[in-house]
Amino acid sequence: MENKRYPLPPFTMETALQKVQAAEDAWNTRDPEKICLAYTVDTEWRNRTDFVNGREEVKQFLKDKWERELDYKLKKELWGFKENRMAVRFEYEWHNAEGQWYRSYGNELWEFDENGLMKKRYASINDLEINENDRYL
Repeated sequence: MENKRYPLPPFTMETALQKVQAAEDAWNTRDPEKICLAYTVDTEWRNRTDFVNGREEVKQFLKDKWERELDYKLKKELWGFKENRMAVRFEYEWHNAEGQWYRSYGNELWEFDENGLMKKRYASINDLEINENDRYL
């Protein structure tokens, strides 16, 4: 039996906003061990052109991500929700090992199980090279 991850669906405006804020806060820790617990053991992801299946693959994906995307800072915004699904807009800033900064923009579609764990995450993301002094996150 998996733990519950509150708030649970079906979402209201208040609980949908709480869920998005919790995801933003968790991802900004850059802690794959903690973050992966918000997903079902058999979670299904599409992230850019990567397909990730299961909590263990999520954990490894996030470890690899933050080895490349340094000083990562994320902001998420709820765009819509219905029952156990959400649409979220996000942007994040990071730099690579050579010091080039990026702002990455995208949209995510989320689907949750009855325990409030995310079972599906589909993300489309674009990157924009920026100067360090153009950062705002």
